[in-house]
Amino acid sequence: MIRIGNLEKSYGEQKALKGITLDVENGEIFGLIGPDGAGKTTLMRILVTLLLPDKGFATINGLDVVADFRKIRTMVGYMPGRFSLYQDLTVAENLQFFATVFGGTVEANYHLIKDIYGQIEPFRNRLAGKLSGGMKQKLALSCSLIHAPKVLILDEPTTGVDAVSRKEFWEMLNNLRHKGITILVSTPYMDEANLCDRVALLQNGSILSIDTPAKINASFKRKMLGVKVVNTSQRYGCVNLLKEMKGVDSVFSFGDVIHVTFHHADIDEIIVREYLFGKGQQDVLVEEISAGIEDVFMELMQKN
Repeated sequence: MIRIGNLEKSYGEQKALKGITLDVENGEIFGLIGPDGAGKTTLMRILVTLLLPDKGFATINGLDVVADFRKIRTMVGYMPGRFSLYQDLTVAENLQFFATVFGGTVEANYHLIKDIYGQIEPFRNRLAGKLSGGMKQKLALSCSLIHAPKVLILDEPTTGVDAVSRKEFWEMLNNLRHKGITILVSTPYMDEANLCDRVALLQNGSILSIDTPAKINASFKRKMLGVKVVNTSQRYGCVNLLKEMKGVDSVFSFGDVIHVTFHHADIDEIIVREYLFGKGQQDVLVEEISAGIEDVFMELMQKN
Protein backbone atom coordinates (compact mmCIF):
# COMPACT_ATOMS: atom_id res chain seq x y z
CA MET A 1 0.00 0.00 0.00
CA ILE A 2 2.89 2.38 0.78
CA ARG A 3 6.27 2.22 -0.99
CA ILE A 4 9.17 4.50 -0.13
CA GLY A 5 12.52 4.39 -1.91
CA ASN A 6 15.73 6.26 -1.04
CA LEU A 7 13.75 9.25 0.22
CA GLU A 8 15.74 12.32 1.26
CA LYS A 9 14.74 15.70 2.67
CA SER A 10 16.80 18.57 4.04
CA TYR A 11 16.04 21.84 5.76
CA GLY A 12 19.00 24.00 4.82
CA GLU A 13 22.10 22.25 6.15
CA GLN A 14 20.06 19.88 8.31
CA LYS A 15 19.27 16.50 6.73
CA ALA A 16 15.93 15.33 8.08
CA LEU A 17 15.70 12.13 6.00
CA LYS A 18 18.72 10.19 4.73
CA GLY A 19 17.75 7.63 2.13
CA ILE A 20 14.63 6.14 3.74
CA THR A 21 13.42 2.93 2.09
CA LEU A 22 10.48 0.88 3.38
CA ASP A 23 7.20 -0.76 2.37
CA VAL A 24 3.91 -0.90 4.30
CA GLU A 25 1.63 -3.81 3.45
CA ASN A 26 -2.09 -3.46 2.86
CA GLY A 27 -4.06 -3.73 6.11
CA GLU A 28 -1.15 -3.65 8.56
CA ILE A 29 -0.30 -1.32 11.42
CA PHE A 30 3.21 -0.06 10.76
CA GLY A 31 4.99 1.96 13.42
CA LEU A 32 7.64 4.64 13.05
CA ILE A 33 9.51 4.55 16.34
CA GLY A 34 12.00 7.16 17.42
CA PRO A 35 12.67 10.25 19.53
CA ASP A 36 11.93 13.85 18.58
CA GLY A 37 14.04 14.89 15.62
CA ALA A 38 14.28 11.37 14.18
CA GLY A 39 12.45 12.36 10.97
CA LYS A 40 9.04 10.80 11.62
CA THR A 41 6.98 13.96 11.02
CA THR A 42 8.92 14.94 7.90
CA LEU A 43 8.34 11.50 6.40
CA MET A 44 4.63 11.63 7.15
CA ARG A 45 4.22 15.13 5.72
CA ILE A 46 5.79 13.96 2.47
CA LEU A 47 3.39 11.01 2.34
CA VAL A 48 0.34 13.24 2.83
CA THR A 49 1.63 15.62 0.11
CA LEU A 50 2.38 18.55 2.41
CA LEU A 51 6.13 18.49 1.68
CA LEU A 52 8.14 17.74 -1.45
CA PRO A 53 11.04 15.27 -1.15
CA ASP A 54 14.50 16.30 -2.36
CA LYS A 55 15.30 12.85 -3.74
CA GLY A 56 13.75 9.40 -3.98
CA PHE A 57 10.11 8.44 -4.38
CA ALA A 58 7.02 7.55 -2.36
CA THR A 59 3.77 6.01 -3.55
CA ILE A 60 0.44 5.24 -1.90
CA ASN A 61 -1.72 2.59 -3.53
CA GLY A 62 0.46 2.93 -6.64
CA LEU A 63 0.07 6.72 -6.87
CA ASP A 64 3.07 9.03 -6.69
CA VAL A 65 2.92 11.54 -3.82
CA VAL A 66 4.16 14.36 -6.07
CA ALA A 67 2.53 13.70 -9.44
CA ASP A 68 -0.77 12.36 -8.06
CA PHE A 69 -1.12 14.49 -4.94
CA ARG A 70 -4.79 15.38 -5.57
CA LYS A 71 -5.87 11.74 -5.81
CA ILE A 72 -3.79 10.79 -2.78
CA ARG A 73 -5.48 13.42 -0.61
CA THR A 74 -8.84 11.75 -1.19
CA MET A 75 -7.62 8.33 -0.03
CA VAL A 76 -5.53 9.33 2.99
CA GLY A 77 -6.67 10.31 6.46
CA TYR A 78 -4.11 12.41 8.35
CA MET A 79 -3.94 13.18 12.05
CA PRO A 80 -1.04 15.57 12.77
CA GLY A 81 0.85 15.67 16.03
CA ARG A 82 -0.82 18.86 17.22
CA PHE A 83 -4.58 19.15 17.58
CA SER A 84 -5.46 20.97 14.36
CA LEU A 85 -9.26 21.02 14.28
CA TYR A 86 -11.27 24.23 14.53
CA GLN A 87 -11.46 24.96 18.24
CA ASP A 88 -14.20 27.56 17.82
CA LEU A 89 -16.48 25.01 16.11
CA THR A 90 -18.42 22.36 17.99
CA VAL A 91 -17.69 18.65 17.82
CA ALA A 92 -20.53 18.10 15.35
CA GLU A 93 -19.57 21.12 13.22
CA ASN A 94 -15.98 19.92 12.87
CA LEU A 95 -17.12 16.48 11.76
CA GLN A 96 -19.61 17.94 9.28
CA PHE A 97 -16.97 20.29 7.87
CA PHE A 98 -14.46 17.53 7.16
CA ALA A 99 -17.12 15.33 5.58
CA THR A 100 -18.21 18.08 3.18
CA VAL A 101 -14.62 19.05 2.28
CA PHE A 102 -14.30 15.61 0.67
CA GLY A 103 -17.70 15.85 -0.98
CA GLY A 104 -19.42 13.40 1.35
CA THR A 105 -21.73 13.33 4.36
CA VAL A 106 -21.39 12.20 7.94
CA GLU A 107 -24.24 9.71 7.45
CA ALA A 108 -22.57 7.98 4.48
CA ASN A 109 -19.52 6.85 6.45
CA TYR A 110 -20.83 6.94 9.99
CA HIS A 111 -20.29 3.17 10.26
CA LEU A 112 -16.53 3.77 10.16
CA ILE A 113 -16.51 6.11 13.14
CA LYS A 114 -19.49 4.80 15.12
CA ASP A 115 -17.43 3.09 17.83
CA ILE A 116 -15.12 6.10 18.18
CA TYR A 117 -17.48 9.03 17.72
CA GLY A 118 -20.14 7.36 19.84
CA GLN A 119 -17.97 8.03 22.91
CA ILE A 120 -17.98 11.79 22.35
CA GLU A 121 -21.36 12.23 20.64
CA PRO A 122 -23.04 13.24 23.95
CA PHE A 123 -20.78 16.32 23.75
CA ARG A 124 -21.55 17.05 20.08
CA ASN A 125 -22.51 20.67 20.87
CA ARG A 126 -19.38 21.41 22.92
CA LEU A 127 -16.65 23.56 21.35
CA ALA A 128 -13.68 21.46 20.26
CA GLY A 129 -11.34 23.75 22.19
CA LYS A 130 -13.14 22.84 25.43
CA LEU A 131 -12.60 19.07 25.10
CA SER A 132 -10.21 17.03 27.21
CA GLY A 133 -7.07 15.55 25.62
CA GLY A 134 -8.63 12.11 25.16
CA MET A 135 -11.82 13.54 23.65
CA LYS A 136 -9.84 15.75 21.26
CA GLN A 137 -7.98 12.65 20.18
CA LYS A 138 -11.20 10.78 19.39
CA LEU A 139 -12.65 13.76 17.50
CA ALA A 140 -9.48 14.17 15.42
CA LEU A 141 -9.52 10.46 14.56
CA SER A 142 -13.21 10.65 13.60
CA CYS A 143 -12.57 13.62 11.30
CA SER A 144 -9.65 11.85 9.62
CA LEU A 145 -11.86 8.80 8.92
CA ILE A 146 -15.11 10.42 7.82
CA HIS A 147 -14.19 10.33 4.10
CA ALA A 148 -13.44 6.55 4.23
CA PRO A 149 -9.68 6.64 3.54
CA LYS A 150 -7.69 3.61 2.46
CA VAL A 151 -4.67 4.74 4.51
CA LEU A 152 -4.59 6.39 7.93
CA ILE A 153 -1.44 8.34 8.84
CA LEU A 154 -1.13 9.33 12.49
CA ASP A 155 1.70 11.49 13.82
CA GLU A 156 2.29 10.76 17.52
CA PRO A 157 -1.46 10.54 18.23
CA THR A 158 -1.10 9.53 21.89
CA THR A 159 1.39 12.17 23.00
CA GLY A 160 0.10 14.13 25.97
CA VAL A 161 -2.88 11.90 26.78
CA ASP A 162 -3.36 9.71 29.84
CA ALA A 163 -2.56 6.00 29.97
CA VAL A 164 -6.22 4.92 29.77
CA SER A 165 -6.81 7.04 26.66
CA ARG A 166 -3.66 5.62 25.08
CA LYS A 167 -4.89 2.06 25.64
CA GLU A 168 -8.35 2.88 24.24
CA PHE A 169 -6.81 4.56 21.20
CA TRP A 170 -4.75 1.52 20.26
CA GLU A 171 -7.81 -0.70 20.62
CA MET A 172 -9.53 1.61 18.12
CA LEU A 173 -6.61 1.30 15.69
CA ASN A 174 -6.71 -2.47 15.91
CA ASN A 175 -10.44 -2.45 15.08
CA LEU A 176 -9.82 -0.16 12.10
CA ARG A 177 -7.11 -2.48 10.79
CA HIS A 178 -9.66 -5.30 10.75
CA LYS A 179 -11.85 -3.08 8.55
CA GLY A 180 -9.12 -3.08 5.89
CA ILE A 181 -7.54 0.31 6.63
CA THR A 182 -3.75 0.48 6.41
CA ILE A 183 -2.29 2.44 9.33
CA LEU A 184 1.05 4.22 9.57
CA VAL A 185 1.59 5.58 13.06
CA SER A 186 4.54 7.32 14.69
CA THR A 187 5.27 7.36 18.39
CA PRO A 188 8.11 8.21 20.79
CA TYR A 189 6.77 5.56 23.21
CA MET A 190 8.71 2.32 22.86
CA ASP A 191 5.98 0.27 24.58
CA GLU A 192 3.57 1.14 21.74
CA ALA A 193 5.91 -0.50 19.24
CA ASN A 194 4.79 -3.91 20.50
CA LEU A 195 1.25 -3.09 19.36
CA CYS A 196 2.30 -2.75 15.70
CA ASP A 197 2.60 -5.53 13.12
CA ARG A 198 5.98 -4.19 12.04
CA VAL A 199 8.09 -1.20 13.04
CA ALA A 200 10.94 0.92 11.72
CA LEU A 201 13.38 2.32 14.28
CA LEU A 202 14.43 5.83 13.21
CA GLN A 203 17.26 8.00 14.48
CA ASN A 204 18.63 11.20 12.93
CA GLY A 205 16.82 10.62 9.65
CA SER A 206 18.04 7.06 9.15
CA ILE A 207 16.43 3.66 9.66
CA LEU A 208 18.27 1.51 12.20
CA SER A 209 16.07 -1.58 11.80
CA ILE A 210 12.78 -2.77 10.26
CA ASP A 211 11.01 -5.92 11.44
CA THR A 212 8.28 -7.30 13.66
CA PRO A 213 8.57 -6.29 17.33
CA ALA A 214 9.25 -9.91 18.31
CA LYS A 215 12.14 -10.27 15.85
CA ILE A 216 13.63 -6.93 16.84
CA ASN A 217 13.55 -7.98 20.49
CA ALA A 218 15.10 -11.36 19.60
CA SER A 219 17.98 -9.62 17.81
CA PHE A 220 19.40 -8.58 21.19
CA LYS A 221 21.81 -11.43 21.97
CA ARG A 222 23.58 -10.28 25.13
CA LYS A 223 22.74 -11.01 28.73
CA MET A 224 20.83 -8.24 30.46
CA LEU A 225 20.21 -7.75 34.16
CA GLY A 226 17.44 -5.67 35.66
CA VAL A 227 18.22 -3.80 38.87
CA LYS A 228 15.34 -2.46 40.93
CA VAL A 229 16.04 -0.11 43.82
CA VAL A 230 13.46 -0.45 46.58
CA ASN A 231 14.15 3.06 47.88
CA THR A 232 13.47 5.16 44.79
CA SER A 233 15.43 8.14 46.17
CA GLN A 234 18.59 6.03 45.82
CA ARG A 235 18.01 5.05 42.18
CA TYR A 236 20.13 7.83 40.68
CA GLY A 237 23.04 6.90 42.92
CA CYS A 238 22.66 3.27 41.96
CA VAL A 239 22.82 4.16 38.24
CA ASN A 240 26.12 5.97 38.80
CA LEU A 241 27.55 3.07 40.81
CA LEU A 242 26.66 0.61 38.06
CA LYS A 243 28.34 2.81 35.44
CA GLU A 244 31.54 2.64 37.53
CA MET A 245 31.43 -1.15 37.88
CA LYS A 246 34.20 -3.05 36.10
CA GLY A 247 32.94 -4.97 33.07
CA VAL A 248 29.76 -2.95 32.60
CA ASP A 249 28.96 -2.00 29.01
CA SER A 250 25.72 -0.01 29.26
CA VAL A 251 23.38 1.29 31.95
CA PHE A 252 19.96 2.74 31.15
CA SER A 253 17.04 3.46 33.47
CA PHE A 254 13.60 2.50 32.14
CA GLY A 255 10.79 3.25 34.57
CA ASP A 256 11.65 1.71 37.94
CA VAL A 257 14.14 -0.83 36.53
CA ILE A 258 17.76 -0.18 35.57
CA HIS A 259 18.86 -2.22 32.53
CA VAL A 260 22.51 -3.28 32.62
CA THR A 261 24.64 -5.12 30.05
CA PHE A 262 28.24 -6.31 30.32
CA HIS A 263 31.35 -6.89 28.24
CA HIS A 264 31.62 -10.40 29.70
CA ALA A 265 28.81 -12.96 29.96
CA ASP A 266 30.15 -14.42 33.23
CA ILE A 267 28.95 -11.45 35.29
CA ASP A 268 25.75 -12.60 36.97
CA GLU A 269 23.14 -11.44 39.46
CA ILE A 270 25.20 -12.46 42.51
CA ILE A 271 28.26 -10.49 41.40
CA VAL A 272 26.19 -7.35 40.75
CA ARG A 273 24.26 -7.69 44.00
CA GLU A 274 27.47 -8.11 46.04
CA TYR A 275 29.06 -5.15 44.30
CA LEU A 276 26.11 -2.91 45.14
CA PHE A 277 25.92 -4.19 48.70
CA GLY A 278 29.59 -3.32 49.11
CA LYS A 279 28.83 0.22 47.96
CA GLY A 280 26.06 0.65 50.52
CA GLN A 281 23.10 -0.21 48.26
CA GLN A 282 21.33 -2.76 50.46
CA ASP A 283 17.74 -2.64 49.17
CA VAL A 284 18.14 -3.79 45.57
CA LEU A 285 16.63 -6.61 43.52
CA VAL A 286 18.73 -8.05 40.69
CA GLU A 287 17.51 -10.54 38.09
CA GLU A 288 18.11 -11.50 34.47
CA ILE A 289 15.55 -9.95 32.13
CA SER A 290 14.67 -10.04 28.45
CA ALA A 291 15.56 -7.05 26.29
CA GLY A 292 12.79 -4.87 24.91
CA ILE A 293 12.65 -2.67 21.83
CA GLU A 294 14.02 0.26 23.81
CA ASP A 295 17.13 -1.79 24.62
CA VAL A 296 17.63 -2.75 20.98
CA PHE A 297 17.15 0.89 20.00
CA MET A 298 19.79 2.09 22.45
CA GLU A 299 22.24 -0.59 21.30
CA LEU A 300 21.73 0.32 17.63
CA MET A 301 22.20 4.01 18.44
CA GLN A 302 25.54 3.24 20.09
CA LYS A 303 26.70 1.18 17.10
CA ASN A 304 25.72 3.93 14.67
